[in-house]
Amino acid sequence: MICENYFLQLDISSKSITFAAKNKCNDTKMDKKITSMIRVRMSAHDAHYGGNLVDGAKMLQLFGDVATELLIIRDGDEGLFCAYDNVEFLAPVYAGDYIEAVGEITAVGNSSRKMVFEARKVIVPRTDISASAADVLDDPVVVCRASGTCVVPKNCQRK
Repeated sequence: MICENYFLQLDISSKSITFAAKNKCNDTKMDKKITSMIRVRMSAHDAHYGGNLVDGAKMLQLFGDVATELLIIRDGDEGLFCAYDNVEFLAPVYAGDYIEAVGEITAVGNSSRKMVFEARKVIVPRTDISASAADVLDDPVVVCRASGTCVVPKNCQRK
């Protein structure tokens, strides 16, 4: 990682120029896009509300799994999820739906990793036809989007 620290401050009243530090990092490891995807069927066990509705927190759990894989790919360590900056629940998820959760590292600091996530419904059950019928959606339905920050302590970074 190449970090350069530059900050120029001009104080006209004292006619002085101060050269101080301001963090600006260029990470050479961000040259390639790092992504991850998992696909999971929501089960009756995942349904938390009436009508077999799945709790939105299940999407965040999937994003956590995607984040873990991204950190392992990037740093060789599972790291820690610090915080979500934004979460949007956009469509309902039901037991029997297949959800594809994807994520990407968008920015890298010394130990922090900014990420974006999206969960899409790709297969839906068709219980109106039979108990085992299902359809693959031509156009997946985005059910949740989020962004957040993970951390891999410097002493745990192996790549």
